[in-house]
Amino acid sequence: MIADRDRLAKTPAHEVALASIEAGIEAATPQHVLRESLIVEDDILTVADSEYDLEAYDSVVVLGGGKAADMVARELERTLEGYLDRGLVVSTTPVATETVETAAGSHPIPDEASLEGARRVFQRAKGLGEGTLVLAPITGGGSALLALPAGDITLVDLQDATEQLVESGASIREINAVRKHCSAIKGGGLARVAAPATVVGLLFSDVVGDDPGVIASGPTAVDETTYADALDILDRYDVGVPAPVRAHLEAGAAGERAETPAESAALAHVDNHVLADAWTALEAARDAAREAGYEPLVVSSRVRGEATEAALSQLAIAAESAATGTPVEPPAVLLSGGETTVSVTGNGDGGPNLEFALRVAIERPERVVCASVDTDGEDGGTDIAGAIVDGQTLENPQRGRAALVENDALRPLEASDAVIETGPTGTNVNDLRVFVINE
Repeated sequence: MIADRDRLAKTPAHEVALASIEAGIEAATPQHVLRESLIVEDDILTVADSEYDLEAYDSVVVLGGGKAADMVARELERTLEGYLDRGLVVSTTPVATETVETAAGSHPIPDEASLEGARRVFQRAKGLGEGTLVLAPITGGGSALLALPAGDITLVDLQDATEQLVESGASIREINAVRKHCSAIKGGGLARVAAPATVVGLLFSDVVGDDPGVIASGPTAVDETTYADALDILDRYDVGVPAPVRAHLEAGAAGERAETPAESAALAHVDNHVLADAWTALEAARDAAREAGYEPLVVSSRVRGEATEAALSQLAIAAESAATGTPVEPPAVLLSGGETTVSVTGNGDGGPNLEFALRVAIERPERVVCASVDTDGEDGGTDIAGAIVDGQTLENPQRGRAALVENDALRPLEASDAVIETGPTGTNVNDLRVFVINE
């Protein structure tokens, strides 16, 4: 999974970090997750703790989107062979499928393909009757890949607003609150148009807290946020969006547009199942560390905030363990998940995990190796998953500091042969960070 792995595995500690990362990502792939959480036996589809009698439906279709939606669709074809009739999902680099059609879109900024794919998914959801079972793969990245602007908002407006929001430092919950109120398909829009068909959301969570209404901006979920909330977020982060976007939100706040469904009764025909999340990866990484002879400790699955600040906080815990054996005695591995953010002020290349790793490297930690990756294999707007660093990674920490100011973490980490490349992993449960502490 990790390219040029032998080069990166410089020491046994590096090897443990890489093995933990690989185990975590592998455990969160649709192939692994669905084979544990979906079963078909005697015409009964079991999803988690819910059962669906496939013989009671006239047709079974797949509709959804996200970075892992194509891999979910392919696994559904295997599991539901003979039952699945048709489908369409939108992903970034779709894999080959047989029954379910796939379409490509763009992430993190939506493009024309994202718009066309979302329009087609939305149209196929219309007019479905009670006799249809809709299986909806909804995974991280779906907010950009399922782009269907509402009202008078154009794709260009949506692109501009998305870019401004992503660079503002707002959390994904806040960003998606705005996106839900600018879209016809998000905020329960897909589920609402599919009624009265039974809709089963198959969710891979890339958000802290695993709220179905936040994952991919909640195409199949109720929404607790409002138009007024969206406007407040724009004002709080001083986000200058195109005039049609603000006018649309203001009209909604004034009661001139229907709110997203806030009550579960509005989507009574929908079941949402979170099949994979940060803990899916963390538990597998923890097992890999333990098998290597290290004592693992999960610090948190819910890390948020600025990447560089989170890096210093977690490095402090690792340093404490190295010095005093608290909270865990070395040899040990500290693990965390969640989603950090970057407030972009420069013009460089990088993402939260690259900035996290670079900030650790700048401190030149002793007896500590740190690896930080985005489980989808693409950190920020790069095609790099993240990086692995230690106290010797940077020859000149001051240059690393300058790179952080320019949000250019990729450059010094590439120059130090520290970047981790996986390519698209086929899953997305957000950040996975590993600190290996030697005796």
